[in-house]
Amino acid sequence: MHRFALGALRRAATLLIVALAGLATLVIWDSYVAAPWTRDGSIRVQVASIAPQVSGQITEVRVVDNQFVRQGDVLYVIDPFDFKVALDTSQAQLRQKDADLQVKRIQAERRMRLSNLATTPEEQQIFAGNATQAQAAFDAAQQQVAQADINLKRTQVRSPVNGYVTNLLMRVGDYARAGSTNISVIDADSYWINGYFEETKMAHVCVGNGAEAVLMGYRNPILGRVESVTRGISVSNAAPSTQGLPSVDPVYTWVRLAQRVPVRVRITDVPPGVPLVSGMTVTMTIRDAEARKGGGGWLHLRFAYFVKRLGDVVYGPQTSSDCVPRVGERNGSIATLPTPKAIAPLDPAARELAPGIADSPRIRF
Repeated sequence: MHRFALGALRRAATLLIVALAGLATLVIWDSYVAAPWTRDGSIRVQVASIAPQVSGQITEVRVVDNQFVRQGDVLYVIDPFDFKVALDTSQAQLRQKDADLQVKRIQAERRMRLSNLATTPEEQQIFAGNATQAQAAFDAAQQQVAQADINLKRTQVRSPVNGYVTNLLMRVGDYARAGSTNISVIDADSYWINGYFEETKMAHVCVGNGAEAVLMGYRNPILGRVESVTRGISVSNAAPSTQGLPSVDPVYTWVRLAQRVPVRVRITDVPPGVPLVSGMTVTMTIRDAEARKGGGGWLHLRFAYFVKRLGDVVYGPQTSSDCVPRVGERNGSIATLPTPKAIAPLDPAARELAPGIADSPRIRF
């Protein structure tokens, strides 16, 4: 009887050890193979590459490297002398065109009031045409003043975003060329996190799920939410080779490496003392939204999570129809871009350049 009880105890202990080993295997499998987490993540940010819209020598630099600036702050100043002269010159030409317009308008009005004996229709048309030409010259001079004024304002290069000046290399005396980037500002309002998940884990990544990202060297995680999933990654087999044929890499059928898909996470909370630096490495974990919504205590949630993961191992991961929003038509539609239409040429006969130019002269007694 004692031997029978001892044997049963040994069998029970063996079954318990096997069960614990199976449970440990399942937990390890879930943690390293199926769970939606990755060490391959990084902080990203938008960078405003600023180029001047006018050319000239830099006479003043008002920022230093890594300085925080606000939108509209002056970063540096280009020598404004030439642009001030251009503005004064265009304003003087505008006053000249204004005086010429007034004189020619008065001359045209006088010819229109003269009798048929003092003038001719041709002379009236000439003076009316001169007034119209003077009006056009005055309008062009106004536009030149506006252009000169905006060019003068552009000598003060301002920050388009709130952020940090980075990698500042310019100095007073450098020559700034229009359209050539010479200063960069990191947009402080545009930080996000990219997590690169293996395609075997993408079934557990849903838009709207919570995410935790831990930086190397920091304990408290950055909290966020899955914002979008990239819909395409580069495929090396699609590159053309000799004679335009596809270059297909040989593969080993017993080795299949999972592709990594970028997942964009919007940052919602940053712990105090944790800096956001673009390029820093993070370990990202996606939290199941259904588990957070479910009721019950911690034990109930862990049990439900365990049952779901067990089903994923046995039957494969289950996906939700609204997990990642579908883009485009299922059958594939043809996309076209609107073609600009050519502007019809202006018909001179349809536009009256000088009102009343073809009318008979008025005779006054």
